Amino acid sequence: MPQARRRQSSSSNHNDNETERYRRAAEDALQQLDWAIGYLHGIRKTEISRALAKNRTYIRRRLMGRDEEPVPTEQTDET
Repeated sequence: MPQARRRQSSSSNHNDNETERYRRAAEDALQQLDWAIGYLHGIRKTEISRALAKNRTYIRRRLMGRDEEPVPTEQTDET
């Protein structure tokens, strides 16, 4: 493999690794947000939990390009 091609491949792998690392960090942050939404809903802070759920939906759909996954607060009659 020519030297320039090897460098390009190495750079591409590095970028892929960085992208995957940031994607995992974003997924972890969304899981923490899910927990917070559920907690706030559980202590009857439903207005705040609804606002956070909307933010979560925006992040998943628009920024991460993923389908929405329902959170527990979206499956109850209380919201």
